[in-house]
Amino acid sequence: MTGGTRMLVAMWPDWPVAAAGVASDVPAVVVASNRVVAVTAAARAEGVVTGIRRREAQGRCPRLEVVAADPGRDAREWEPVVAEVERLTTSVEVLGPGSLALVTRGPSRYFGGDVALARKVGEVVEGAVGGGRASGVGEGCRVGVADGRFAARLAARLAAPGGLVILPGESANWLAPHPIRSLGADFADLTDLLVRLGLTTLGDLAALPAPSVLERFGVEGVRAQHLALGLEEQGLEGRDPPPELTCTAIMDPPETRLEAAAFVAKSLADDMHARLAAAGLATTTVAIEVETEHGESLIRHWRHDGDLNAVALAERARWQLDGWLAGSGSGQGGPTGGMTLLRLTPLEVRPDAGRQLGFWGGTADSDVRAARAMARVQGLLGPEAVTTAVLQGGRGWAEQVRLIPWGDSRQEPDGRPAGAREVPGRGAPWPGRWPGPAPFVVYQPSRPADLCGSGGVPVEVSGRGLLSAAPVALAVDGGHSQDIVSWAGPWPLEERWWEAGGRRRARLQVVVSGGAAHVVCRERGGWWLEASYE
Repeated sequence: MTGGTRMLVAMWPDWPVAAAGVASDVPAVVVASNRVVAVTAAARAEGVVTGIRRREAQGRCPRLEVVAADPGRDAREWEPVVAEVERLTTSVEVLGPGSLALVTRGPSRYFGGDVALARKVGEVVEGAVGGGRASGVGEGCRVGVADGRFAARLAARLAAPGGLVILPGESANWLAPHPIRSLGADFADLTDLLVRLGLTTLGDLAALPAPSVLERFGVEGVRAQHLALGLEEQGLEGRDPPPELTCTAIMDPPETRLEAAAFVAKSLADDMHARLAAAGLATTTVAIEVETEHGESLIRHWRHDGDLNAVALAERARWQLDGWLAGSGSGQGGPTGGMTLLRLTPLEVRPDAGRQLGFWGGTADSDVRAARAMARVQGLLGPEAVTTAVLQGGRGWAEQVRLIPWGDSRQEPDGRPAGAREVPGRGAPWPGRWPGPAPFVVYQPSRPADLCGSGGVPVEVSGRGLLSAAPVALAVDGGHSQDIVSWAGPWPLEERWWEAGGRRRARLQVVVSGGAAHVVCRERGGWWLEASYE
């Protein structure tokens, strides 16, 4: 880790809506997994913000235009912008669609200082995007300059028009009052622990003794502290990655199709990841390079906050190839002929070891092996084949869990943990929410059930939320009827009664002979088994 590297980060807030070609004066959002990930200025003026559900956004703005998320489109549209910035300096890194970084040392001297460079980069990005999409409050390019990439990125996120430049040597002081969750998704578990310990700002973490941080929080804690101090991560022990980590493929005959080139990139990504693993290394920055039959050589650097696994490598290679091929023959720097060579080169590597042991023991590399196995399954079956659960808001048990692809960010677009604004106790209230403790099994979808009173008469729920008879027997899926020894409820619940998609239901807790407890719900003219306590 070293300090003193002056970095510039330029980003376009809500880039997905700009990449989709939507003007800022049109109320529109980009939606992924039924949640808003980007909004236009017009939609923001109507109260629509990132992180809310699609239906809630449409409720706040009935004339809202909804666009499906497409990371490939976002990266493809960002490539011409990067190419224009590359005319100013060759040290451009793509941090992701809508974000780039560069070292300021050379270009800053040429353009007359960091402030002038920030203004120039902003103008170049605005001009490259064009199309009138830069108008509107909160739209347009934001530029930050600081010591280290992390501080520069945070400065860009908070910058006003014209950019935000942190003076050399002042990054640590500027970072100190910012919340510790600014470290991002890669440090989510660590920041949760630090907050519970009472460390709420980056300054609190920076003030801790370095030996104690290493002893208590391991290598991850040291990395986080260096970022809080405005320092920057570098490659393994200051040396270049070994040349044998570079992976190259020759394409004969020359290839012009995206799918065929992306297939080659996927095999190279798997090969590179295997070589890195064999050497005990991980990479955060990769160079993607192609050569064409006309002798052209195109290269782009991609950086990721965390370690790049095989899926992430292949994904970025595909995005870059798509961006180049989309600009082919258009004067935007794309290849003019078929691609004859594709090369992936890790630019920064670090030891893929040193993870802290679990509190109750366990091997240091068990999580790493599991992550690699998940990534391999995703490579074979697709990203959606392996998912993990994150908590979110909701009234029913099934509604409080959201499945996201393994490896995707667990954070909301505003930097908070996924679902944090709606997790009970940390965000919006959920009147009528089912109280704890959580059931042992949640059925998704709910299973049909029969709830009967004495004499086998079906139990109904009136409009006032009253039972027509005391329940005495429960049968699930047409199976054997079980006697009910105890019950409580019903608890009626009406959601969005003012619109066609609203729900009206009544829930009941029952305990059957044998001691098992269940939650049953009256909805759509029948009874449904929602969950069971064991």
